[in-house]
Order: sequence, then C-alpha cells, then structure tokens
Amino acid sequence: MKTKQVEKGTIEPIKPFQTLDEEAAFWDTHSALDEINEGTVVGFHQANKTDTLTIRFAHEDIQRLREEAVEQGVGPSTLARMLVKKGLRTL
Repeated sequence: MKTKQVEKGTIEPIKPFQTLDEEAAFWDTHSALDEINEGTVVGFHQANKTDTLTIRFAHEDIQRLREEAVEQGVGPSTLARMLVKKGLRTL
C-alpha cells in the first residue's frame, strides 16, 4: 500500500462559512471525497484540544446563546468561547 505524506501548510483550508445556508449550499455542490482516488488511504489527526471548563447558565441564557450561535453560523460552545475571550481581552 502506497502512502503519501503531505507537508504541513500545503493544504488550503476551506474558508469559514458565514451562515448555515452558505455551508449547506457549498456541500450540496462539493464533496470531501473529490480529491481522493479509489484505493487512497486517508489519515486524519485529532486537533490538539485544550483544557475544558464547565460553566452553568440559566436556561434562558443558553437559549439566547444557541439562537445567536445559529445566526452567526457557529456552535454555541464556539460562540461562548469567543465571548469569554473577548471579555478577557477587556480586563
């Protein structure tokens, strides 16, 4: 079986989508398999995760966070992390 090592930084990532509709439209016309030939073995590496922190929110705050996250086209955890980092920069 032949393997090919790809140098770090040589693969161009997909630009972030602004909305879920934009992402859906992209994947309706693209496939992650477009560049993979039959018989190609694909390897993936797990991203380096950082420490986690559990924070309790009121139900209404979580609902608001989820709604805003959908508007921005990101997950609620991502939006919460963005907001916390923004707050930390102003301290």
